[in-house]
Amino acid sequence: MSELHRFLFDGAPVRGALVRLTDDWQALLQRRQAAGGYPAPVTALLGEMAAAAVLLHSNIKFAGALVLQILGDGPVKVAVAEVQPDLTFRATATVVGEVAADAPLADMVNVLGQGRCAITLDPRERTPGMQPYQGIVPLVDARGQRLGRLSEMLEHYMRQSEQLDTRIVLAADERVAAGLLIQRMPTAGAGNLAGRAGVEGDVPGADEDFNRIALLAASLRRDELLTLDADTVLHRLFWQEQLLRLVPQGQPLQPHFACTCSRERVASMLQGLGVAEVESILAERGEIDVACDFCGQHYRFDPVDAARLFLDQTQQPPGSERLQ
Repeated sequence: MSELHRFLFDGAPVRGALVRLTDDWQALLQRRQAAGGYPAPVTALLGEMAAAAVLLHSNIKFAGALVLQILGDGPVKVAVAEVQPDLTFRATATVVGEVAADAPLADMVNVLGQGRCAITLDPRERTPGMQPYQGIVPLVDARGQRLGRLSEMLEHYMRQSEQLDTRIVLAADERVAAGLLIQRMPTAGAGNLAGRAGVEGDVPGADEDFNRIALLAASLRRDELLTLDADTVLHRLFWQEQLLRLVPQGQPLQPHFACTCSRERVASMLQGLGVAEVESILAERGEIDVACDFCGQHYRFDPVDAARLFLDQTQQPPGSERLQ
């Protein structure tokens, strides 16, 4: 069972979260197998992104989706992980070209140093003129050196865009996607990913409590994060600290894989293409087959289904709404 544990450090302005995605992560990968799956390094990257996105969303009060994107200049052109307020998640990547079995992150997404990391907060309900909040940083450090791990990229993002000291440890394989986040809380105000951090008095790197706890978190090894249960990890790292566990209704939160694709959304997309384009595809292929990039679900439209997309609702026969 996938689990998310949130906690505070008593007497210190530091918060944390630990996530383990297990059966739900495996379900996501199984859905992608029909489309060929991903090379092992891309699987690991997407797993780390999914875990990181859940951790980041768990630290903010936001009624909308958090979208973590890496826009690459290597064989991985785009990698995306999305988390909804109910902690449903999905992830996908666009791979163009070969990815070596032992390819490091920089060689997948930042070959020329032009890769970027973006975090978008997309509100569920927007008022007129309201735009999603987005922060973007390059995948290089202050000296222009390529960053080698996703955790380094996200820590760099939080320092540059949010002015919040953050330590992140991530690991993923084909069975588990897991992560630990430790973050210094703002001394005043409501610092979060919506751009409200960095209030007066916050000095990155100056908090001794955070520095001590971050050093403990950094000692967590990849194999420990992938194989040990959450309680064991937290005890091994922070047995000398006073943890205040935030456990709603006595149970950890349960992130789960779910996709927001639907036949209705695909139908709307086809209507946007127009009659001529849809008829051209049908003439060439006999039917329209659209696969979701996130979950691999196929949506097929034969000529009759397609024709109904462009009929006025008043002209459609009874029951035709089920085909859209």
